[in-house]
Order: sequence, then C-alpha cells, then structure tokens
Amino acid sequence: MKAVNANVGRPIPVGAEITTCDNSGAKLLKVFAVKRHKTRKGRSPAAGIADMVMCSVKKGRPDMRKQVVWAVIVRQKKEYRRLDGTRVAFEDNSAVVLKDEKGNPKGTIFKGPIAKEVATRYPAIAKVANIIV
Repeated sequence: MKAVNANVGRPIPVGAEITTCDNSGAKLLKVFAVKRHKTRKGRSPAAGIADMVMCSVKKGRPDMRKQVVWAVIVRQKKEYRRLDGTRVAFEDNSAVVLKDEKGNPKGTIFKGPIAKEVATRYPAIAKVANIIV
C-alpha cells in the first residue's frame, strides 16, 4: 500500500456513522474496525482519509442492509495538512463501498469530490471519480 503524502489526523473513531457517496445501495455505514491500524492499549482505533475500514450497513437498499462491507474514507471534515503547506477540509465525512479487499469500488458513480490521497493509494477509485481535490 502506497504512503499518503500528508499529515492526516484520524477523526473518525470506531462506532462513527458515515454516509456513502456512491451508488452501491448503501446510504449510512457504521464503522467497527480499521484495517492496518495499531493503537495503544485501551484506545479505540480511528480512521482518516484513505484508510480502509470495515462497516455495517445501517441504511440503504433492503438487500444491502445488515451486511458487513469494506469501505475507504474519501472525505473528512477535520482539516489535514499536505506537504506543500495547504490545508484541506471537506463538508462531510464520506466513504466509498468496496467490492473486495483489493480496493475495487462497488459503485459506478461518485457524488462530490475525492481526496488526492485516496486517488494515489487506490487507482481503481480514481478511475471512477469525477473531481479529485
């Protein structure tokens, strides 16, 4: 997995509910695990931009509800700093539902912008994205 060229905080803790920005059928996801995240004993894991998370679908199509899916965080409200000095913040926390653990998106249309860090780490998501910020 490619490294992210930014100082990204992790503002989305385990237990957070985030919206999706694709047409996969899921509308609201609840994060219950963060992949490749080690933390101190007693501290709950958290996720940020370009992190892969395991979620359960809380709202959406009836066939998608109550399923466990992989997702990638593509937007976060908390600002983060890129190495060139710019600070980036989005209006909402949002994720893209994946077909498999390799990073292939389930949806074919994304609403809203996608962070540049996600596009470099997951090229399959970058192919579908309209706006990369």
